Amino acid sequence: MEDEEGPEYGKPDFVLLDQVTMEDFMRNLQLRFEKGRIYTYIGEVLVSVNPYQELPLYGPEAIARYQGRELYERPPHLYAVANAAYKAMKHRSRDTCIVISGESGAGKTEASKHIMQYIAAVTNPSQRAEVERVKDVLLKSTCVLEAFGNARTNRNHNSSRFGKYMDINFDFKGDPIGGHIHSYLLEKLLRGSEDKQLHELHLERNPAVYNFTHQGAGLNMTVHSALDSDEQSHQAVTEAMRVIGFSPEEVESVHRILAAILHLGNIEFVETEEGGLQKEGLAVAEEALVDHVAELTATPRDLVLRSLLARTVASGGRELIEKGHTAAEASYARDACAKAVYQRLFEWVVNRINSVMEPRGRDPRRDGKDTVIGVLDIYGFEVFPVNSFEQFCINYCNEKLQQLFIQLILKQEQEEYEREGITWQSVEYFNNATIVDLVERPHRGILAVLDEACSSAGTITDRIFLQTLDMHHRHHLHYTSRQLCPTDKTMEFGRDFRIKHYAGDVTYSVEGFIDKNRDFLFQDFKRLLYNSTDPTLRAMWPDGQQDITEVTKRPLTAGTLFKNSMVALVENLASKEPFYVRCIKPNEDKVAGKLDENHCRHQVAYLGLLENVRVRRAGFASRQPYSRFLLRYKMTCEYTWPNHLLGSDKAAVSALLEQHGLQGDVAFGHSKLFIRSPRTLVTLEQSRARLIPIIVLLLQKAWRGTLARWRCRRLRAIYTIMRWFRRHKVRAHLAELQRRFQAARQPPLYGRDLVWPLPPAVLQPFQDTCHALFCRWRARQLVKNIPPSDMPQIKAKVAAMGALQGLRQDWGCRRAWARDYLSSATDNPTASSLFAQRLKTLQDKDGFGAVLFSSHVRKVNRFHKIRNRALLLTDQHLYKLDPDRQYRVMRAVPLEAVTGLSVTSGGDQLVVLHARGQDDLVVCLHRSRPPLDNRVGELVGVLAAHCQGEGRTLEVRVSDCIPLSHRGVRRLISVEPRPEQPEPDFRCARGSFTLLWPSR
Repeated sequence: MEDEEGPEYGKPDFVLLDQVTMEDFMRNLQLRFEKGRIYTYIGEVLVSVNPYQELPLYGPEAIARYQGRELYERPPHLYAVANAAYKAMKHRSRDTCIVISGESGAGKTEASKHIMQYIAAVTNPSQRAEVERVKDVLLKSTCVLEAFGNARTNRNHNSSRFGKYMDINFDFKGDPIGGHIHSYLLEKLLRGSEDKQLHELHLERNPAVYNFTHQGAGLNMTVHSALDSDEQSHQAVTEAMRVIGFSPEEVESVHRILAAILHLGNIEFVETEEGGLQKEGLAVAEEALVDHVAELTATPRDLVLRSLLARTVASGGRELIEKGHTAAEASYARDACAKAVYQRLFEWVVNRINSVMEPRGRDPRRDGKDTVIGVLDIYGFEVFPVNSFEQFCINYCNEKLQQLFIQLILKQEQEEYEREGITWQSVEYFNNATIVDLVERPHRGILAVLDEACSSAGTITDRIFLQTLDMHHRHHLHYTSRQLCPTDKTMEFGRDFRIKHYAGDVTYSVEGFIDKNRDFLFQDFKRLLYNSTDPTLRAMWPDGQQDITEVTKRPLTAGTLFKNSMVALVENLASKEPFYVRCIKPNEDKVAGKLDENHCRHQVAYLGLLENVRVRRAGFASRQPYSRFLLRYKMTCEYTWPNHLLGSDKAAVSALLEQHGLQGDVAFGHSKLFIRSPRTLVTLEQSRARLIPIIVLLLQKAWRGTLARWRCRRLRAIYTIMRWFRRHKVRAHLAELQRRFQAARQPPLYGRDLVWPLPPAVLQPFQDTCHALFCRWRARQLVKNIPPSDMPQIKAKVAAMGALQGLRQDWGCRRAWARDYLSSATDNPTASSLFAQRLKTLQDKDGFGAVLFSSHVRKVNRFHKIRNRALLLTDQHLYKLDPDRQYRVMRAVPLEAVTGLSVTSGGDQLVVLHARGQDDLVVCLHRSRPPLDNRVGELVGVLAAHCQGEGRTLEVRVSDCIPLSHRGVRRLISVEPRPEQPEPDFRCARGSFTLLWPSR
């Protein structure tokens, strides 16, 4: 736990405080609250501060962290207490109970819900249907009981106005098999219902309209209103009742009874001058309310009215006499009836839930002994500006529980000392038995005097009751009044008395004590409701079947009933192994993050927390099993680190303490070490804190080395496998290559159609090289069979293929290239001789070595003139000739000035020659044999091959829209196919040319 609860969070256990004073206690409490640590231990007692906000402390992940752990292995938490109680029940077959106490608004109900959720989550590994049913009922019952037993007060939006003790039965495997709820009701649906239902119940949605709810309706819920609206609560309660097993008819009956109570509270009585039907001159102010009550309770209207205005008594001669009420008596009777109906309804709901949760078909001889976990959520100590009978009963209850708490804590301490063989030392503590005796002592106690006042004949007032108390307890150290202490002006004469509770002084007003203690519910109401046609309401009033003439015992008073229930509760708790949760309300404003020190100091006092700390550390501040002590501190001693070789853990602990010189501050039990002062623990913790970083580094080094060695071994294995696998893949690939290329030497294809296998990644560069070598080898095989005279043609075709880059599909590669077509009698039958003469003249003049290409062309110039010309390309010049003038030279361009040419991607013969410092030459090859023969590729190839031979690059562009330049003016030329065009020709437009190409 200390690893997660550093010094910056304060002490996780108040027992470890250096000094047990209120100032040190509050300082530690406030520090932990500010750091978000709302839970702190006092030994095995958990102190909880209500945070008034949602904190990420709950849920499945948190439950998993605490499940199966010891109490001190994790930071303080409700789950740790629930787990400790569950383990004690399951492993030691002990009945356990968890007592949750604190003032109103301290978070007791929420704590009980978290405990129930934990118990439900850690059981039922087999998902049996019966176990799931019990869990659902246990969890949903909390929602239903809160709806009927909690109320909005000015101190708490969900204040428990009843005490709830829930027993959860478990089988020998630790699975819940049933349960039982005991309620200790002390005090006695509008916004969530649908409009139709409200209309049927004659209700309005505003709760301020009704006397019984208008006070709570006016409270401003600043904290929880956003979290929990009335509508959502109503839906949750309805769903919970359905899951528990309430029938729709029962739920409807509950709604009718609640509506009847609300209408009953609004009935007012008025005195009338005339008797009439209303005897004694008393009438109901609004008789429509009587109609509503009669309809909702399924009783006759006239009997409802008669029960409200009068009561029937039997005389000694068994004669029936109807006695009318005064307005005050009628109001008391009305309120008593409303309270009784609500109390019977609440008891019916509890009994209905119990009937669902009762273990079914259990036989101890067959199924083994059942064990129980009890959860007590009861009202906390209350001190108001005016405290009445209700606060008196609440505080009496807390006195009883505090008395039990101190006794059980001392009993636990004494039993543990005896188990461990440690001498028990008596502990001085405040024993509040004298306060409990002041309240419940027979004949002279406050409750006994109050019962006597209620049963006495004649008029006994609250003032006479107070005078009787003063007479009986004038010498009691914890009782006083203004009559006994005239100088104390904080109390009023004839009204107030004060009790010095263990939690502090509380002044009570006796006004209403007798009326609240006495049973004002007349037999008329019991008979009326017993005769209802509603079976649910009828079942709540079995005592109404008695005949009016029967003599019955005087019913027990409210105080006596409450005392009897407290005695039974204490006896029940005393028979179980207790665990405690002490809840603290941090401020009166219910604001998150705010801790009012004075307010909390008062609660710490009346919860007896300092007393608890003193009792816990009266002998020893801490006790730990030897194994756990060694596990935490063994690194601080050379004889115990890393593992001791001594005879027992006890001997190892003794050696460790001797090395630190602390053996005088401890006692050795049979299985535990008892440490007297917190200073010893602080010394051990400091020593441990100094060594932990060194140990962590050592462990990190060892672990990292281990991980590195594991990784190294894995990498070696991986590399070995990879190496052998690569060898296998290489051998397999080479064998496949050898198989596929066995016939590659066969002419005429020389392996052209062979498919290369996909190589392993490691062989990809090798295969790329092999593929290149194979291509060169195959090319060599093909080329060596070509005659030397065809080699220039082959080189030109290769150059053309590289220059065109596949952008022109048809470029004449499949025919023989003659190059000099103008000298050919086939292409130029009429003028081949004239061209030969001109060629001889030019050769003599310019001295060129070879003719690269010659052909007739159709040209267009910048003046839009279209003419037939001849194109002659030698190894030195590019000539434009006029065939109509014996091939006279029209233009000669040095071949080195030609930088590139442009062609289209189609089958046309358009060529644009680009020359440095010259206008681009636009021509179309034509007058070929056969007609429209494709010779563009030949021109590109011979020119590109010649440039490659000279070591320069020829730029060849393939585009269907070719840009060109005429004296710096940019123009575009494109091709337009025309089927009807007889011969290729140019068409000129603004800034562009179009070649009209005959498409056949």
